[in-house]
Amino acid sequence: MLEAISEVTANPMSEELSKKQTTRLNKLQKRLRREVGSAIADYNMIEDGDKIMCCLSGGKDSYAMLDILMNLQQRAPIQFEIIAVNLDQKQPGFPEHVLPAYLDKLNVPYHILEKDTYSIVKDKIPEGKTTCSLCSRLRRGTLYGFAQRIGATKIALGHHRDDIIETLFLNMFFGGKMKAMPPKLLSDDGANVVIRPLAYCREKDLEEYASLKEFPIIPCNLCGSQENLKRAAVKDMLNQWDRQYPGRIETIFTAMQNTAPSQGVDREQFDFVSLTRDPDAPLRGDVAEANLPAFDFLDIANSGRIDLDAVKRIDIVNTYEV
Repeated sequence: MLEAISEVTANPMSEELSKKQTTRLNKLQKRLRREVGSAIADYNMIEDGDKIMCCLSGGKDSYAMLDILMNLQQRAPIQFEIIAVNLDQKQPGFPEHVLPAYLDKLNVPYHILEKDTYSIVKDKIPEGKTTCSLCSRLRRGTLYGFAQRIGATKIALGHHRDDIIETLFLNMFFGGKMKAMPPKLLSDDGANVVIRPLAYCREKDLEEYASLKEFPIIPCNLCGSQENLKRAAVKDMLNQWDRQYPGRIETIFTAMQNTAPSQGVDREQFDFVSLTRDPDAPLRGDVAEANLPAFDFLDIANSGRIDLDAVKRIDIVNTYEV
């Protein structure tokens, strides 16, 4: 009797929780689909007739990417093919049955590649050193080659917005370069186009989405569990900023979309050497000041007020140019 009463009293709460989860999932799904759709449109990631090789690692991001791309495939005004591909790197304890069982239920074409990159990495990288760099190169080379074999026109990777920002700071702090992960990339040999449909998506949204969808997550025991990773340190820094200064991460990503080579110091990106003054150019200041009225900048220092007399300003400038 007590058990029956317990079940009756538990059901309403369970149903209420389920409704909240369903509502949250629907909102999250719409947001992620909108962000993926915007990224695809902004960077022309997918075109009519494309064969997309969707790379699955067994992590939350690649599961979400495949899920959203399959949904968009049904609604898109163009036709494109999706082929899921997983690289089994022969890590000890890797549950080989998980991905095939999941993909069979989705009824999506897929391939499981088997290549023992794990042994190569463990042999080449000293104990205690991070394995990510070599592991990613071996994985990328294998996937690039397989994309050519199956005639894939695009290779889709599950990197999200946080990955892109973290890579920017990693390259700045440890590599001395101002570069990140582009949403669309042509490989060095020109043979493959890599796309990142999750470029606009936040990691915390993908984490929640994976939890609500109950994706069968497979942890990476080779690199994901390593301590003292530089990327982990950068992630912690960004998470702290996000908590302390809400909106800062969004601003950083927006800044990455609004670069100004002429305002930097990279001589390869902008020809500073050839810059010369045009003596016949009208005095208008910098482009950034285009919407501001001309004013007597000397009068500000002398009287603390702004004189909007553009002619007087020109006369003063001409005096100091003699």
